[in-house]
Amino acid sequence: MNPTPSWQGELWLASDYGLLAGTAGTTQPHAHYAHQFLIAQRGEVQALIGGQLQCAPVLVIESGVEHAILAPEQPTLTLFAEPLAFDLGAVHQCCIEAGASMERLATRINDLPRRALDARLARALHRVRTLEDETLPAKVLAREAALSISQLERLFTGSLGVSVRRLVLWHRLRRALALALAGSTLTAAAMAAGFSDSAHLSRSVRKQFGIRADLTLRHLRLRVLD
Repeated sequence: MNPTPSWQGELWLASDYGLLAGTAGTTQPHAHYAHQFLIAQRGEVQALIGGQLQCAPVLVIESGVEHAILAPEQPTLTLFAEPLAFDLGAVHQCCIEAGASMERLATRINDLPRRALDARLARALHRVRTLEDETLPAKVLAREAALSISQLERLFTGSLGVSVRRLVLWHRLRRALALALAGSTLTAAAMAAGFSDSAHLSRSVRKQFGIRADLTLRHLRLRVLD
């Protein structure tokens, strides 16, 4: 399956969720850290989720589940929500109540309570979220959170279901995409987010989202909410 450059619309990025409203394009099979919710703005949205074809007004894709969006040109509202912050069922209910309204869904997500986190985990997550172009080895993050490396990894995988490395990559991607959508070249955005070059960023975007960054980002408008 080849991705198409038809993704276009508006992307709103907050610290722990993102909303994309517009025309959906197809993707290659991929999996990423965030929970994803697909809301058809009319009719139904179609996706291959965990190897099963699903078609409905609202589809839920849990963190780490391989999926591919199949319906080209389908007007869709897509929500990416961080598992560490939200209860899956609560977010699903928000999607049902808000329908295909980007503004209503953003309001409901903003009002949802966030999960209470271990203080050490909260410190580590704050450090990850403030990453810019510097590297962040696990041993440095563990030291700043007053943990051993093994404790840090257990805390991440046990509480978040994700490794330190994968969460750091997710936030680097978020930063790079925001910079690229704000007008930076892919090369400048990649370097500012700690990727070695634009090719490294492009490979990561394809693996995480199943799309080509150079064909997709030019069609999206960015609004940063945090």
